[in-house]
Amino acid sequence: MNQTKAKNSVQHKKPTVIAIAGASASGKTLFAQTIYDELLAELGADGISIIKEDAYYRDQSHMTMSEREKTNYDAPNAFEHELLCKQIGELTQGKNVDCPVYCYKTHTRIDETIKINSTPIILVEGILLFCNEELRNSFDIKMYMDTPLDICLIRRIQRDTVERGRSIDSITNQYLDTVRPMYYQHIEPSKSYADIVITRGGKNRMAIELLKAKIRQLTK
Repeated sequence: MNQTKAKNSVQHKKPTVIAIAGASASGKTLFAQTIYDELLAELGADGISIIKEDAYYRDQSHMTMSEREKTNYDAPNAFEHELLCKQIGELTQGKNVDCPVYCYKTHTRIDETIKINSTPIILVEGILLFCNEELRNSFDIKMYMDTPLDICLIRRIQRDTVERGRSIDSITNQYLDTVRPMYYQHIEPSKSYADIVITRGGKNRMAIELLKAKIRQLTK
């Protein structure tokens, strides 16, 4: 088989969907983004894509700001998982999708969307990916970032104060009211569905290299 035929055969294979879940600030975004960035040069934009579950927070434009601020953003019903599942299905069928864009400052979606292309490798990262059975069944490889909660809290404070302009009081109150309880109720139990559990956060170099090696094997 010549190179052109080999390339075409790869393009027509059903995409492999790899999910990376775990607690907020567990390192899943860093892990997924590192995999994406390091393989993009090898596979190209037509070889790998990435989707963030956060983009699928439900549209709340019909609600007042005070109502939006009271939403439990760590509960499964805060996400439009049905749309995420539908779009993953479309991507695996070779179709491109328009991914929503969520604004953390206004607590709702904006009008713009981002085009996600169907690629041989599709990375999906988020906190509650394994809590929805239909969504969970759409993943070919399921990975879970197992990071101690105290480390997650420190990282969350550092991230939200700098990137989202939030006060420490609001971050800690949300952590105590919803983040921690929802972790024990939904996220931590979902670890049992993972094929691979990763420790030491998003900078676990051995885990990064192992997944990259698996992806290279899948895209040969």
